[in-house]
Amino acid sequence: MSVLSSVLALGCALLVHQAASDDKAVSYSGYQVWTITTRSNEESQLVLNLRQLYGLDVWQWQEFQSADAPTDLLVPPQLIKELKLKLNEANISYVVKIEDLQSDINDENPKANSSSFDTKAAHKMDWISYHRLDDIYGYLNYLAATYPNLVELINIGTSYENRSLYLVRISNATAPDSQPAVWIDGGFHAREWISPALATYIIKQIVEEPANAKLLNNIDWYIMPVANPDGYEYSHVRSRLWRKTRSLTTSARCLGVDPNRNFDFKWGGSGSSSNPCSQVFKGSKAFSEVETLAYSKFIISKSKQIKLYLTLHSYGQKLLIPWGYNREYPSNFADMLALGNCAASKFKIFKYGVGNKVDLLYRAAGNSADWAKSIGIDYVYTVELPTRGFVVPASSITPIVQDFFPAIDVFATKIATLKV
Repeated sequence: MSVLSSVLALGCALLVHQAASDDKAVSYSGYQVWTITTRSNEESQLVLNLRQLYGLDVWQWQEFQSADAPTDLLVPPQLIKELKLKLNEANISYVVKIEDLQSDINDENPKANSSSFDTKAAHKMDWISYHRLDDIYGYLNYLAATYPNLVELINIGTSYENRSLYLVRISNATAPDSQPAVWIDGGFHAREWISPALATYIIKQIVEEPANAKLLNNIDWYIMPVANPDGYEYSHVRSRLWRKTRSLTTSARCLGVDPNRNFDFKWGGSGSSSNPCSQVFKGSKAFSEVETLAYSKFIISKSKQIKLYLTLHSYGQKLLIPWGYNREYPSNFADMLALGNCAASKFKIFKYGVGNKVDLLYRAAGNSADWAKSIGIDYVYTVELPTRGFVVPASSITPIVQDFFPAIDVFATKIATLKV
């Protein structure tokens, strides 16, 4: 490695340390997001080598990609000149997707600190801005208090930093656990703010919109808007791109585990890492994280009832079907594909790809969807929502969530026919 590369590697390490510090917020001033398009396997390998050499944060890629599949990379300012030179020398095309990431962050959520909130309102939730955890939990408490015969607030445990792990059960059933159920979660990866926004929007539509009353016919709903509350809060106040949990690791400068590599089905396989500084760090063991352990225990307790599992992520406009640990397919893959395609046909603004996770994205052993399928849940999907990155203008929330919601009716219609 050259002297320059060594210096750059040190700079990346210092950035990770800064992200793990509570001293000040991380600035992404001058950072860019590039979309790189290759034309051959040789070019794809060169881009992979550059990613590994410089420790670049990969925002989007396909592992088993066609030659022209794009890769999105976060490029630190100190690397821009050299990376341009490397790509130009290899005649590899790229476009600057985001010119200055901090500028996008500054403009992402303009109403977040607005003083126009009606202090007499029962809750602060809306879908024209992103909300902190207190607002989301305040909304769940409001619904449970306002609709006690319909909404039950359930605390399944506490996070590493002692935050409650809340979900809601929505049901008009007279007997508990007597109906087939749908599980939906958001906020696994802290920086993917659009997923809790969609999860809370689905809750609102089911509970507060009379036109959607049919969604309560013969179905229970379990919805957890923020599965990783520590990381979610940290992404709001310290580092916008924080992805993992906030637990201590064996590295003093790198905190947290990727909760979506921490499940005990095929844990530690391809697409996960033993390096605590990696974005896909698997943890010291399966379910090392209190969040994933509590989550798994609750779902196992309802596993005979839950027939559909949706975990919401961003980004990529995809409905992904197990398995994700390798390029293999569950026995009912054709049924899941058919239902997924039917749901995707309801999207009017955004076009979603539907297919196996590895075929459309990459291997990710230890992920929650594979685990859900492994315990016997019939229909399992990872949703990658349609955004241009992890920093999504709040003005995009409403079109994204409204476009997605009709698919919920498709899923519900199917699940309502199944037996517990």
